[in-house]
Amino acid sequence: MNARRYTWLLFDADGTLFDYDKAEAGALRRAFETLRVPFQPAYLGVYKRVNKRMWEEFELGAVTAAMLRTKRFALLSDEIGIPFDPDAFSGLYLRFLSESADLTDGAEGVVRALHPRHRLALVTNGLTEVQRSRFSRAAIRDCISIVVISDEIGAAKPHPAFFDIAFERMNQPDRNTVLMIGDSLTSDIRGGSDYGIDTCWFNPNSLPRPADLPITYEIHALPELLSICR
Repeated sequence: MNARRYTWLLFDADGTLFDYDKAEAGALRRAFETLRVPFQPAYLGVYKRVNKRMWEEFELGAVTAAMLRTKRFALLSDEIGIPFDPDAFSGLYLRFLSESADLTDGAEGVVRALHPRHRLALVTNGLTEVQRSRFSRAAIRDCISIVVISDEIGAAKPHPAFFDIAFERMNQPDRNTVLMIGDSLTSDIRGGSDYGIDTCWFNPNSLPRPADLPITYEIHALPELLSICR
């Protein structure tokens, strides 16, 4: 694997640096319990499916962040056949989610190893109050120079407008010196590739590599990034 000198490293948040699966499961369970609605483990799988679909629609511009906040819980209520107020559920879920700042395996060590030699940015499709709260609690917050949140800027990965704003905040570095690191093929890898920057696909589950998408690097554990960025 050839190493290349990168000035800026753009990290996705959820599923890359932050353990979103753990945060999501905990927030969903606590929201059900707070509303005194019996929670079944199967509900998590239903919610993951609904939520994934809603975020895909958000990335396409088919729904707004405001719609996403409550519609996913209205759909969840319909699918599991249990009535509850989606607005109230959303408020609880987001509150509990915003309290979780657990990192993925190896994330803190990798970030701290890279920080002295690179500028690091957190670039995320997410809701402002959730991501800002989680970042403020994160053990790596002192290593991150810039945080770009889709809800805050009105544009989402993979759209070029998102990267335009990120690059403005980075003072327009040479694109050859920027690396996008993330787990999502659609928002992170497609977005970075279309913008003309190198990409690193974080693929911890060893999913099949798509033949039609340019991927500069592929890693299965975050510490592998240290052999790419020197």
